[in-house]
Amino acid sequence: MTPLTLPPDYACIKRVNSFRELTTTRFTDGVNALCWPRTLAGDFGEVVALLGNSGEAITTLDEARLNSLPVSAAGLIAIDVLLADLKLLRDHELDPILNCIHGYPRDEEPGPVPTDVFSFHADSAPVEAYTYLCTYHGPASEGVRNEDAQRRVDIPATRAELLKLFSGEDNADFRKFLNENCYDLHYAPGPHAQPFSFGLGNLWRIAIEYPGSPVPPCIHRAPATQPGDAARLLLIS
Repeated sequence: MTPLTLPPDYACIKRVNSFRELTTTRFTDGVNALCWPRTLAGDFGEVVALLGNSGEAITTLDEARLNSLPVSAAGLIAIDVLLADLKLLRDHELDPILNCIHGYPRDEEPGPVPTDVFSFHADSAPVEAYTYLCTYHGPASEGVRNEDAQRRVDIPATRAELLKLFSGEDNADFRKFLNENCYDLHYAPGPHAQPFSFGLGNLWRIAIEYPGSPVPPCIHRAPATQPGDAARLLLIS
């Protein structure tokens, strides 16, 4: 398996050398993304090919489905990696999901702010939490530095459109409206932004938006895909 080039040495990204370091390192001093670089053995493409395309955009995989695949030795190595990563996260009291993704739904009526996963966005939670993710096959997730992006709701023209949609004033109720519709979690990259790839095989832990977070959330998105692109094999928690 050939990993994609690792992200640039941005100050917001810290590379770690083990799962333990990935889970125990605190986010501080502007670091909001931890990357455990890995070069994984095994044929993940074979796993995806044998899963086929049932017509569903996203298929969630479990141990039974993976173990039922008639894989070669290289495919078996890939499956062992997937099962080991699921166990790592579950043993850490997380609830990981492994998906084979042929496509994501897009906003049918995006309005002033697109809110699908192809838009740069931040994850959020009411309490301290983090997002873990790893792409094993297909286009990898992408990130952008916080200083290279702006919340769409803070762009005057977009905010004016949202106020028209809200049919009210720019007050606490309007801010609640933005939050309830996740408009305040989506970002527009600046004209000189250089999005970075999360790469293949690398396991990430990224900061999300929650009350009292010491760092801003990691802004990221699902990669833009084209018809004919390989299906994604993605672990997320």
